[in-house]
Amino acid sequence: MKILVIEDEKKVAGFIKRGLEEDDYQVSIVHNGEEGLKQALTGEFSLAILDVMIPKKDGLTVIKELRDAGSTMPVMMLTARGTTEDIVSGLEAG
Repeated sequence: MKILVIEDEKKVAGFIKRGLEEDDYQVSIVHNGEEGLKQALTGEFSLAILDVMIPKKDGLTVIKELRDAGSTMPVMMLTARGTTEDIVSGLEAG
């Protein structure tokens, strides 16, 4: 399974990558929303792990544009923010 990690903090991205690779997942990392969207739309990934607060295009915009493009790839959202409003925004984005 190939997993795309879209996370601007290199330490966090590296931690996620190491953990997933220990379980034999293939992991690619990108550090901004524009590149993340581009990679996600290639169709080569089974899952995206997406930070909400990333540069160039925030995570909620990335997931909305993915869904608008017809992608049904599962997405796990990461955020340091945990308000009910943030959770609802993530669910509404897709």
